[in-house]
Amino acid sequence: MKIAVTATQPNLTAPFEPRFGRCAYFILIDSQTKDWQAVTNPGLNSRGGAGTQAAQHIANLGVEAVVSGRFGPNAFAVLQAAGIRAYEAQGGTAETLLESFLAEKLNEVKAPTSPGLHSGRGR
Repeated sequence: MKIAVTATQPNLTAPFEPRFGRCAYFILIDSQTKDWQAVTNPGLNSRGGAGTQAAQHIANLGVEAVVSGRFGPNAFAVLQAAGIRAYEAQGGTAETLLESFLAEKLNEVKAPTSPGLHSGRGR
């Protein structure tokens, strides 16, 4: 399974970033092989629709599950439509969050976890 974890830097040991739409990087990890790669978030500096852009981007990359802190309503709708399961985390690194995910210690999100933020507010 391909998992995306939101991060502040392009590596496994970077601090987790709780803002899904405004994270700097997605760390993409194969849950079986633990191979990984970092990809930049195209929504990071957008004036609006950052969460939607981020969700579409990871859907295009074949992600099946995403770990982040806050999912706005528009981003969550795109994730849900793409069949991407969303999981909420409080902190850690991509590496530690992968382990928590594999140990089924993260809560799956069934609805948006934050109100939508527009025009870059809430950074």
